[in-house]
Amino acid sequence: MVRVPVAAALHRVRKAPHALARHYRARRAQPVVELVHQPHPYARALSLVTVVLFGAWLGLLIVGNVRAPVGPMDTTMTLRPSLTGGTKINVSPLGALELRSHIAPIRLDVDVDQLDPVRSQALVDHPERLSGLQDEVTRDVGHGTLDLAVRSGVAVVSGATALGLAVYRRPRRALAAGGLALTLLAASGATAFATWNPKSVLEPKFSGLLSSAPSVVGNARSIVSEFDVYQKELARLVTNVTKLYDVTSTLPAYAPDPSTIRVLHVSDIHLNPASWKIIASLVKQYKIDAIVDSGDTMDHGTAAENGFLDPAADLGAPYVWVRGNHDSQVTQNYLERMDNVHVLDEGRAVSVAGLRFAGIGDPQYTPDRSVQQAGDPAEELAGARLSSFLNDQKAAGTPVDIAIAHNPVAARETDGEVPLALAGHLHHSEMEVMKYGTRLRIEGSTGGSGLRAVEGKHPDPIETSILYLDRDTRRLQAWDEIKLGGLGLTTAEVSRHLPRENQPGASLTPGTPSPSTPGSPSSPTPGTPSPTTPRSPSPSP
Repeated sequence: MVRVPVAAALHRVRKAPHALARHYRARRAQPVVELVHQPHPYARALSLVTVVLFGAWLGLLIVGNVRAPVGPMDTTMTLRPSLTGGTKINVSPLGALELRSHIAPIRLDVDVDQLDPVRSQALVDHPERLSGLQDEVTRDVGHGTLDLAVRSGVAVVSGATALGLAVYRRPRRALAAGGLALTLLAASGATAFATWNPKSVLEPKFSGLLSSAPSVVGNARSIVSEFDVYQKELARLVTNVTKLYDVTSTLPAYAPDPSTIRVLHVSDIHLNPASWKIIASLVKQYKIDAIVDSGDTMDHGTAAENGFLDPAADLGAPYVWVRGNHDSQVTQNYLERMDNVHVLDEGRAVSVAGLRFAGIGDPQYTPDRSVQQAGDPAEELAGARLSSFLNDQKAAGTPVDIAIAHNPVAARETDGEVPLALAGHLHHSEMEVMKYGTRLRIEGSTGGSGLRAVEGKHPDPIETSILYLDRDTRRLQAWDEIKLGGLGLTTAEVSRHLPRENQPGASLTPGTPSPSTPGSPSSPTPGTPSPTTPRSPSPSP
């Protein structure tokens, strides 16, 4: 047996706790490796972009606006994110004016806060200042826009940086968010500058009470050729804004342009009695020369409904009508006996207000369930017959200017035979130029779809349009789309559209009548620009 000295054993016992402590301290000092899931690079990038966009939007919302005087008005200018761009001018409580001024992911909002009485009175007391009003407004808008650009840059950088710091808690990531926000704003500004369209003022879009602008703004074509006259009238309009709150009749009114033929296109009234009052009002306001109804005036076409048609003879303008699929032969016979109403069928042509119309009734009467409907083939056959009649008229030396059919399928068969074809049936408006050059205008429902308005979640709007045709060439120069809120609504919207060939500066194709042809809307009688309005999202077809 080996005997361990008692002293050595006691020494080891005393050292044991210290050795154990050193052992555990050494283990704690060793690096610990943990497996942490790192986010995917795409997810990190998407997260950063989301933070940048939201932060920039918050910055613009909080501090990204500028109060600036524009002529006699005090305005607030703001940049807002947008998918379509453009400029929106809010004139509370009168409504809004939208311009397709640029295409970029930012929109310029201009709120007209008030009309400065001192500056307005100065214009009234010193009419000679009106000649410089345009330059003054241009300078004011330029200064305001520059100030807005600087303030918006600070706003988006501050907003994105602050939100990035709150989310990531890392200064470097926050600064990266701010830099990216500034880059996106600069790119958006460059895109807006590259796509800037100063002529967008020729085709504005009015809403609210400003939809009455057709009677106060004047013919858009005259703005190009008679800008001096327009400038003075526009200044007069500015000085009268304060009176709008009390008496709207003080606005400067324009006499009709005698070189323009105005045609009111209605369709699909479907027994809505409100339509007659709307039509009569538009005939008086726009000095309409002729009304074209492309069918479905009735709902079931029964003899009991015939009394609904009586106002058609007393609307203040000749009424040109074709049968729709909800109009029966009984309906047609009743209208044929009325004065001032021209019923077109089987290619019959008639001259009204300096234009030659021809049309064909819808071959299918759908309320009659006892007859099997033939669908589009029947419409195509009717359209082919109408096209043949048009060709015969052309050969006889009496070419037709406007062809009318209820169904667009039939109207499309007239392509190449007439400059303009009108249709309805779809209950929404469309405009297209077909393969062989005929322009097809499809009207919405002027009756707001009649009783069908209560079937859906939202009532259908009441739609109609005013077509402006040159008296000499009988070609379409412009058209106004009018849309009123449906059943129970009180909204109004009027938009002006110019055909592509009538866009300012557009090159004319062979055979296109010159916009400067004497008697056309682009060369109006001095001092008599015509009432119209507004705009299209882009150069219209």
